[in-house]
Amino acid sequence: MSTTFQIDTATSRATPTPAPMKRLTIPAIRRRKKDGVTEEPIVMLTAYTARQAQLLDAHCDLLLVGDSLGQVIYGLPSSVPVTLDMMAAHGAAVVRGSYHAAVIVDMPFGTYEQSPQQAFESASRLLKETGCAGVKLEGGEAMAETVEFLSNRGIPVMGHIGLTPQAVNVLGGYNARGRSDAEAAKIVNDAKALDDAGAFAIVIEGVVEPIAIEATKAISCPSIGIGGSAECDGQVLVTEDMCGMFERVPRFVKRYADIAGLISGAAEQYAQEVRARTFPGIEQTYQPKKPA
Repeated sequence: MSTTFQIDTATSRATPTPAPMKRLTIPAIRRRKKDGVTEEPIVMLTAYTARQAQLLDAHCDLLLVGDSLGQVIYGLPSSVPVTLDMMAAHGAAVVRGSYHAAVIVDMPFGTYEQSPQQAFESASRLLKETGCAGVKLEGGEAMAETVEFLSNRGIPVMGHIGLTPQAVNVLGGYNARGRSDAEAAKIVNDAKALDDAGAFAIVIEGVVEPIAIEATKAISCPSIGIGGSAECDGQVLVTEDMCGMFERVPRFVKRYADIAGLISGAAEQYAQEVRARTFPGIEQTYQPKKPA
């Protein structure tokens, strides 16, 4: 399966043209885990724009339009101020830019916690306006009723337990969870509750490794680790962290590139050429085709 690219003459940008292929479905993702074993780990990365989705799509099973866009795109101090309008706009862009991966959109803080009915209203809007395959919400046993309510009404739900960024004010920071016996037991129980409620997958974030492994083994749906364990059924990272767009990243993130350095270096060279008046003009860069 692959995606080819052509130049859109209206925008002068590369736009994806789908080759014969079929987008991954939520049941296909769910079936990756069989009898407690996932032979082919699930690959998931965040995406916030159409172009980013184009570049990641061929390599990922899932693209997550995370509410981390609050910090990454908008420079907000946390994900708490993110709105449903933001998620809908970016979710639609990522769906337009992808043809292979199943796209999951985060439900922002305050749009689903009040009641299952509120959650359905928010989630159905995201599915309608973006074309995404499912939604993700934070919280364990307390959100099980909502997960079941949505699942029974045709909305696939990915859970999120352990370190839940939307609850940063209650947690008191972004520290690893599951260090105490009580907290460890709660994380495992949260995973079981969401699994029983019908979640098709569960993100386990910032959890000490033995507890992430225990939670993974305790559920029938796939677990997606982020700062948990390599033994989870899949992994997710914020793409900008993985690509080195920021100087400071969580300790569990492996930086595969230094994109920030490349961009800064290119901008520096450009600025030097402009100021030295050595920047090429259109005559030097544009070569019109000769008539046949």
